[in-house]
Amino acid sequence: MVDRAAAPANVLVASRPEAGRRIDIGGIILTAVTIAFAAAGTPFVEVGALVLMRPDKFAHADSLPQTRNELQNWVREHLQLSPTSEQALLTAIDAVFSRHERLWQESKQEAIQALSAGFADKMARVKTELTAKDATVSSISRYFEALVADLTDRSHRDPKTKLMNFGRFTEQLESFLALEQRGARWCAVGLVDITGFKWYNDALGHAVGDRIIERVAQLLREQVRSDDILAQERPGGQAAKDLHARFGGDEFCFLIPDLAEYHQAHAVGERFREAVERFDWTLEDRRLAVQPPHVDVGVVCLWLGRVAERRFIARRLAADLIQSADKLMYEAKGERASHIYLLRVKIKDGALVEIPDNVVQPVDEAEP
Repeated sequence: MVDRAAAPANVLVASRPEAGRRIDIGGIILTAVTIAFAAAGTPFVEVGALVLMRPDKFAHADSLPQTRNELQNWVREHLQLSPTSEQALLTAIDAVFSRHERLWQESKQEAIQALSAGFADKMARVKTELTAKDATVSSISRYFEALVADLTDRSHRDPKTKLMNFGRFTEQLESFLALEQRGARWCAVGLVDITGFKWYNDALGHAVGDRIIERVAQLLREQVRSDDILAQERPGGQAAKDLHARFGGDEFCFLIPDLAEYHQAHAVGERFREAVERFDWTLEDRRLAVQPPHVDVGVVCLWLGRVAERRFIARRLAADLIQSADKLMYEAKGERASHIYLLRVKIKDGALVEIPDNVVQPVDEAEP
């Protein structure tokens, strides 16, 4: 291979072809011949007419060789050279062919690398854009999920006390009665009413009445057992067992789902009542020292029995339990009682029936 700077002026040196450009066979032959004879020290006059041919002359030949073997045969047939010169020419032709092939491969590789680099850059930009769009979509999705969750939660809660509203409480009670599998246990539904609440609104104003309602709700929430169901579903984590609801106005309701003994429900209701009585109501308004609020509580204890007895009448059972607890609460209010009114019931023939006082623990009838 001849160095471009060191080559004689009459030696043609091949340069790198442009990518995709066809190789000039005539130019290769002339270059190879010149290099071969210059390297061999053979005078140009010995090659006769070959040296005088230009590449364009070869282009007008009837049939130019297309492959390396065809070119070698063409040299042997058309050039009358000595064996030494012929071998030198063929060696030079092979060198030129090899160099052109190497340059073509390098050009192709560079073109592929350039295309790959450009494609990689473009893909990186597209990926960045998609990532940004995905982040935006995810952010919007999370926002709307949180918004829907918040709106759903608000629709289930009383805005003043943040307790579960009565509609949601009723749904939870119905679900519990229809699905609870544990038999031979008690559950309890209770209603709490603020005694003489209308007087506080009329005499002290609605602002004081609102503070009394909020405080009673907080006291009931604080005093309930950890496994009592209050209509306050704790946000985050696993669903709370505690449910506690505002029944409406100055009334509240609660559900205790699992009791080994019915008298435990009485203890929970009594704890509610005493918490309200012990509270220092002057913290809310000094005028409440004259007549601090009290509550009346009615509790209905249900012997759960078999789930098959409850599953298809859960809605009616829930309504009947709440109605019975409401009736007990108003009986306590009418008697100005300082204790909890409690009733025990069980399910018989699809209806609630009272359990006599002389029966401590009901016995489920055998299934037919």
